[in-house]
Amino acid sequence: MPLEAFQFKQFSVVHDRCANKVGTDAVLLGAWAAINHCPNSVLDIGSGSGILALMLAQRSTAELIDAIEIDAEAYEQCVQNFEQSPWADRLFCYHASLEEFTEEVEDKYDLIVSNPPFYTNDFDTKNNARNLARFENALPFEHLIGSTKMLLSNKGVFCVIIPFIEEDSFCGLANENQLYCNKKLRIRGQKHGEIKRSLMAFSGIKQAIELQEMHLEDGRHNYSESYKEMTKEFYLKF
Repeated sequence: MPLEAFQFKQFSVVHDRCANKVGTDAVLLGAWAAINHCPNSVLDIGSGSGILALMLAQRSTAELIDAIEIDAEAYEQCVQNFEQSPWADRLFCYHASLEEFTEEVEDKYDLIVSNPPFYTNDFDTKNNARNLARFENALPFEHLIGSTKMLLSNKGVFCVIIPFIEEDSFCGLANENQLYCNKKLRIRGQKHGEIKRSLMAFSGIKQAIELQEMHLEDGRHNYSESYKEMTKEFYLKF
């Protein structure tokens, strides 16, 4: 039975045909990604249901918001979500691999976002679509960073969410491609819990890193004020 659409304040997302469903990681990145440099063009790499592109369409005035999705089922659902949104004229999804897209598209983007797969070969499922969406070997970080470097405009910013344990290695790979971390937000589930995720913003400019931390819950289902403040323009419950 198909999942009902996930309803946000200004749009909805149908995700029953996507391997990865709408989740906290994507919402955090969509709400946090940098727009203070007024991007005119945005690219979402590995779009899935299209949630990141939709959130950035709501938050920004970018005229061009593109998405890439390799899985056919997710691509069709992403297109559907774009067409049903208030910003259909600004959103476009490509059914392609990142390699194909990077080779063929001449556009440069002022903002690139990605909620990339991060599971490795020590975990497996029998669902090929889920493997593509969730496994780091379906989109190696080296490939993601190298393509991003080629697609980013001179003033561009690249924003990503990854497991905290991967933070140092990801930054090292980015530095090798002349992309430098300018901003980090480390995420804990609860105030005194382990850091689970790292939100990071990269550009071609070396500067001091702005480092912040945030926790999602003060107690079970008791969401922190910082999390509510970050996502209040999207979640109905906030």
